[in-house]
Amino acid sequence: MTAAAEKLSFTDELGLKLQLQTYPTRIVSLVPSLTETLFALDLEDRVVGVTRFCVAPADRVARIPKVGGTKNPDVKTILELKPDMVIANAEENRREDVDALRSRGIPVFVTFPKTVAAGVETLLNLGRLLGRESQAGLIARSITKTVSEIEANMGVWRKFRLRAFCPIWKKPWMTFNADTFAHDVLRMMGFNNVFSSAGERYPKTTLEEALDRNPDVVLLPDEPYEFGPSDVAELKKVLPGPIGRRVLLISGRDLHWYGVHMTTGLSTLAVRLAKTRAASVNGI
Repeated sequence: MTAAAEKLSFTDELGLKLQLQTYPTRIVSLVPSLTETLFALDLEDRVVGVTRFCVAPADRVARIPKVGGTKNPDVKTILELKPDMVIANAEENRREDVDALRSRGIPVFVTFPKTVAAGVETLLNLGRLLGRESQAGLIARSITKTVSEIEANMGVWRKFRLRAFCPIWKKPWMTFNADTFAHDVLRMMGFNNVFSSAGERYPKTTLEEALDRNPDVVLLPDEPYEFGPSDVAELKKVLPGPIGRRVLLISGRDLHWYGVHMTTGLSTLAVRLAKTRAASVNGI
């Protein structure tokens, strides 16, 4: 195998091998956080299609053709854009859509980060795949620095960890176990996910079951379900004792988005959650 051929041989994060003749020049992204990352890697001129949930960077992504949602992309529209690479994610996108694209000869690079460290590796993988290794490396180093600073500031909270219930959906209530990116973000920030040992990665639950697991705080992200002030008010009425006073809205992007968003999202979330920990010490 020649050096050039070896350079363009890749394996995605589910273990599927891809052989490319050249670096992709027409990219469709089905992953909002990775769409933002493509722009950060100076690939705007190569992005020919995104989902309607790809909203960052807002001023630049608006002009890109939309190909439907993450769970229901329009395969016909994607094919009409003649992409030479589609970026997907194993849990945000459906396998049948990925298979439909592959069956028509479209290379699909599937990502699947389940930890903070894996989120950094996904960024580096995209850099290698798209010929942006140096740019990806700079962003990765910035994220690693952010993570190190967050961990260094944990102090006593490394041992005294608050127990958190963090739903991602309502009607029915759903949350996540330890085998997820969001869990690892909370772990890094000094919280124990009360559903870490659940048998399913995204289990359905009830408020009663969540309370039985003795959470100290309830964290409500604004995506994928858009929890808002009315949900906080509702929960404060029904949750007993101190837990009813510790219901906090957080950014879903800061919790769930990997890639370039981690450079600012992790530190923003860390500051927000630090205030919650301080309030718990003061008995608020």
